[in-house]
Amino acid sequence: MSRPRKRRRVCGLPRNKSFGPINRENALKNEIIKITVEEHEIIRLIDLEGLDQTECAERMGVARSTIQRSYIEVKEKIADCIVNGKTLRIEGGDYELCEKNVECEPCFRGRMRRGRNI
Repeated sequence: MSRPRKRRRVCGLPRNKSFGPINRENALKNEIIKITVEEHEIIRLIDLEGLDQTECAERMGVARSTIQRSYIEVKEKIADCIVNGKTLRIEGGDYELCEKNVECEPCFRGRMRRGRNI
């Protein structure tokens, strides 16, 4: 029997959940690529905040190898969208959100909410 999947800690839902090409000529033929909320969080932490995979894994509460595998997969999905003009949609996943109005120790998101809009 396989081990149950561990929920990833996510410190906020994405503001924008769908991205795609501006020219809608091929809208009916346009394929949709889906990434999960936790894949979005991995991209945010590594590429936007500049964390390494180990720090990202600590914040999300999973193993570094899990982050490494997911990071490779989500980069491939994003590249497919950009290069081939596909629509990217962020939805679903197996995650737990940091509670609002409570400081999240690993990511300090509560402090950031008070100081600036993220």
